Amino acid sequence: MPGITTPLRERRSRKPTGLPNPPMIVLCGPEKCGKSHEAARGTGSDLIGIAFWIEIGGSEGTADYYGRVPGANYEIVPHDGSYQDILDAIRWAVAQPQRVPGKPNMIVIDNGSNLWDMISDEQALFARRRAVNKAQENRRRAPSLDDPVVVDPDLWNRAKDRWGEILWMLRRHAGPVVMIARQEIVTAFENDKPTRNTTRKIKAEKNLPAAVDAIVEMRGIGDAYLTGVRTLHWDVKPGDTVPFEDFSIDALLRRMGFEEAATHRQVTESRPEAYLDEQQTTPPAQPQRNQQQAPDRQQGPAQAMSGPQAVKLIHKALTDENNPLECLRAIREEWGVRTLRAIPTETKMWGKLNADDLITKSLNFVEAQAKKREEGARSGETPTNSTTQATDDQDQAREHHETPPESSAPAQPDPEPEPPTEGAAPPPPDPQAEEPPPAETPEDTSAAEEPQDIPARPAARRAPKKTTDPKTEIARQALLAEAEVQARLKFTTRRDLLQPIYTDGEPGLIQLRDFVQAQRAEVIALLEENDQAALADVYRRAPMPDLGLEKKFAPYFDSAPAGQ
Repeated sequence: MPGITTPLRERRSRKPTGLPNPPMIVLCGPEKCGKSHEAARGTGSDLIGIAFWIEIGGSEGTADYYGRVPGANYEIVPHDGSYQDILDAIRWAVAQPQRVPGKPNMIVIDNGSNLWDMISDEQALFARRRAVNKAQENRRRAPSLDDPVVVDPDLWNRAKDRWGEILWMLRRHAGPVVMIARQEIVTAFENDKPTRNTTRKIKAEKNLPAAVDAIVEMRGIGDAYLTGVRTLHWDVKPGDTVPFEDFSIDALLRRMGFEEAATHRQVTESRPEAYLDEQQTTPPAQPQRNQQQAPDRQQGPAQAMSGPQAVKLIHKALTDENNPLECLRAIREEWGVRTLRAIPTETKMWGKLNADDLITKSLNFVEAQAKKREEGARSGETPTNSTTQATDDQDQAREHHETPPESSAPAQPDPEPEPPTEGAAPPPPDPQAEEPPPAETPEDTSAAEEPQDIPARPAARRAPKKTTDPKTEIARQALLAEAEVQARLKFTTRRDLLQPIYTDGEPGLIQLRDFVQAQRAEVIALLEENDQAALADVYRRAPMPDLGLEKKFAPYFDSAPAGQ
């Protein structure tokens, strides 16, 4: 498919350094062949400052005992046995500074086979829980422990992702990494068919040999073979199995040129999540549900929006005569929270904010004004007193929130404002500013909608104002906020999530509540799947509706990476 030929950014090429990377080594072999013993002995190398030993599985339990090996120099990094804590233990070891200047630290993983077994067991347990939940939804008998449960391909892809996260973190280490793994004798296959021959296979994720720099097979104590290595310091033919006389980790590091290795691993990781960022910056056009709810929605593919344009859009929504709250929400649904947070804006009343926070401030402002009017009506104020109070509120707001004269003069319609000059502060959204209603095209009002016996009508037909109970509106806002949380956890937009109940127009409060409540079970399962059991439990006990739900999820969303 043809595309652009002009580079999108300036680049500068460089010459190769010629330095080897700090090596990642796999030490494999059958049980009781001396793998852990050799790794412990290798921690005493003169090339190493200190080693951090991370024991996984506990089936052997030799980390403490092998501290008696002559020359061993390592410290044990504790963890609770869960995947996330093991990953954090590796993260901690990678972050440790050098204990001895000029001598990097080493990380020993004992062992990688137990780690892969644990990740596989996780997916098997999740598959069984998925089968139980599906049986409950369909009102069928749940599978017993004797019933086989198939692990779906998406779960195996998730297992590979978790394994890849471990390797990604180990590649961030500025020193050598030694991973111990078991090796098994398995039947050799030829053209996807079993043969009578056997071969040796590392019991771990199948792409591990390609991800490391050296593989050493130990077939017995003192009997080592080099089966793969990535080095220019050693004349080894690819594919050969070379006996390694007098093997030790120290000898292997020296023959791989570790003494002149780079200070950090020189690698540029692939970023598949960047594709999601591309989709967020240019979201597809969404069909308009109600033109009166969002008079300024863009037609066609959405383009990038600047700060002044965002302020103008929010300002128009605030000055909507019918329902400014719904117009502001429509802007957030149209552009998405992630895109709005990346747009900087500046107002005289609220200072510098991103567009999403500006919408939140505007929503709070409109709700506060509505609450004041409601309280005034309940206290028995006359219409004259309410009007006078509203005028005072407007004057007070304009003292701190003054807009240019051309945007605040109610007697003259505003022409299309020119974009502000570079460096000038864009006008703030003024909820009291009056603007002429947008001109309506023939497509906006059909002949069936427009009565023919009325000779004159306003240019822009507007629906009558609706009187909403403040408590009902607060409950509705809480439900919409919960729907926003659910949509973000499902990697979709709130518009797409709520589309099934908006087919016949805006749903009632009961319909919205039932729909949001029905999504909770799936969202709780997603949280537990992502090792967020505590947050899932908080969400499980949350009332319906929960006014503070967004604050409870804010730390989780703030700590997530930019591709999620």
